[in-house]
Amino acid sequence: MFRCPTCGAFNRVPHPPPGGTPTCGRCHGALDTSGQPQAVGGEELSRAVVSSPVPVLVDLWAPWCGPCRAAAPVFDAVGRAQAGRLIVLKLNTDEHPETASSLGVRGIPTFILYMGGREVARRSGMMPRAELEQWILDAQQGGSPGMRV
Repeated sequence: MFRCPTCGAFNRVPHPPPGGTPTCGRCHGALDTSGQPQAVGGEELSRAVVSSPVPVLVDLWAPWCGPCRAAAPVFDAVGRAQAGRLIVLKLNTDEHPETASSLGVRGIPTFILYMGGREVARRSGMMPRAELEQWILDAQQGGSPGMRV
């Protein structure tokens, strides 16, 4: 499952896609099937969370934040490794402070995992790739009491 970066529609595409670049069924724009994180605003985030048929992982970050910049390549690698099975989004808290506030974000980077339209796990702070992947897996499988940080 892949999210169109142009219109936000979700598209089923075999991974890897057979020959050529797949296009969105709604707007016919090119679909990025790499799993690379997509930048979103508050409204786009809300729509994606509610309508995604697969889990949505969100990175709330800011350009001035050193740990956020350090987490970016890890977040990107996880997104690419989970391409098609996980939608990976980034929300810049400087550009969308009202969304960060409404989500109760108190520190960045903050990672939130949504499934079925609801938040299932949240964690703040930089994590190594293996730890982030395990956190996602634990959350998808029902998690543990200490998961929400």
